[in-house]
Amino acid sequence: MLIHPWDAAHDGDEWRNWLRTRDFGQLAANGVDGGPPIVVPTHFLFDGGSEVVLHLARPNPLWPALEANPSVVVTVHDDYAYIPSGWRSDTPETGVPTSYYASVQLSCQARIVHDKEGKAEILRRQLAHHEPDGGHGEVAADAGPYRKMLSAIRGLRLEVVDVRAKFKYDDHRPVEFRERIADGLAERDLPGDAGARAQQLRRMTQAR
Repeated sequence: MLIHPWDAAHDGDEWRNWLRTRDFGQLAANGVDGGPPIVVPTHFLFDGGSEVVLHLARPNPLWPALEANPSVVVTVHDDYAYIPSGWRSDTPETGVPTSYYASVQLSCQARIVHDKEGKAEILRRQLAHHEPDGGHGEVAADAGPYRKMLSAIRGLRLEVVDVRAKFKYDDHRPVEFRERIADGLAERDLPGDAGARAQQLRRMTQAR
């Protein structure tokens, strides 16, 4: 991922705060025997520090790839919008369109969790995140309605070893330019426009 200096996260808190409010992305691993990379869309739970946990079904094609090479990448993108050429120039025929987006890529070392209690712990944490009001049964290795289902999954603990974060919102352009695009996003109001505008205005405010 290309990251220009003006697109980089201001600090570690910026990307962490953004990622804490996201819990779905793609997990990518190297292919096996020269094959293409394995990419799995999945929910995950980031602890805000250095660990990501998740679980996948036992038949998932990711497992052989992880056993061959535990290096993986968790990638998340959001708050994206297409910015038309006319918005970025006073003369539309000379404008260059672009995409606005935020993206965080976590390079990790994966550890597969096989034991039932370890898998139950991951499930408890994920359910507490997604269903904080409860409403689900007990999650335990030896009790509750899910105990027999634990054999159908494997857990994953991912140790974060490197982070690449990008917030691409024309931060290198003058404030008046960015305000004009923010107005355009508000008026167009397509899916994603509100999120992109919020990130652009946040970055603009923090830079002042």
